[in-house]
Amino acid sequence: MRPDGKRVKDLPPIVAAIPYIMPKRYDAQNTITEYIDEELIKSYIREKRRAGIRINHMAFIITAYYRAALLNPKLNYFVMNSKLYERNHFCVSFVILKKLPDGRPDETTLKIYLEPSDTVFSVQDKITTAIAANSVTAHKNSTDKFARMMFSVPVLPKLVIWLAYHLDKLGLLPRKIIDLSPFHTSMFITNLASIKTSHIHHHCYEFGTTSVFVCMGKPIPDYMGGNLSKKIMPLGVVMDERICTGYEYAAFYNDFRKFLRNPEMLETPVQS
Repeated sequence: MRPDGKRVKDLPPIVAAIPYIMPKRYDAQNTITEYIDEELIKSYIREKRRAGIRINHMAFIITAYYRAALLNPKLNYFVMNSKLYERNHFCVSFVILKKLPDGRPDETTLKIYLEPSDTVFSVQDKITTAIAANSVTAHKNSTDKFARMMFSVPVLPKLVIWLAYHLDKLGLLPRKIIDLSPFHTSMFITNLASIKTSHIHHHCYEFGTTSVFVCMGKPIPDYMGGNLSKKIMPLGVVMDERICTGYEYAAFYNDFRKFLRNPEMLETPVQS
């Protein structure tokens, strides 16, 4: 049994066969662009700020995604070695930018873990705490330290990655390495809007267990709605189609949109 999930058995034959037909994650990627109401989000953020509560776009989107995934748990499945697994936790990986003393940009990857009791406020706290602990240029988190150690020896990176990749396929990769790895995550999200860049459809990594990648792009006029004075934020989403059916993805997105349109629903914990 893997340390990060349990095998899903008794699958319909076609569902069980798909990971063998498409053994690589990049063979099984579907993409979609979601558009969210930028004015609604900014209005909500301003309202909370007036009340002394700071919330950003990423916390809002992550919480809405997580709530929808709780209602559609197959979105937290992953495929490894052509077998389907149910992840035993929910986590989100994201990248932050830092500046080196000479002004050059530097980046590091962080990962936070969510619980059903989380609200948009506690998710924001987790993001803020993680960023604060890693925003100092001199600070190197465990992932950074491991990577630097690995690349300090010329032949080590290729050997370590090869070993980790094959141990992962066999379900033998230690939990400590999985916890360090940003590629073993329920969702990877990046905020290109923060650097005033358009959204992209970013591939899901072959290494690790990432089944969904979300990319936030800079807000654009609402061309689709015909209201050019209104702003919408595009989300480029890439999904591993092997983890659930198209119908189940559609049900998830209906719930995701519901939470995005009703941010107040994210302020209270999920009722057990």
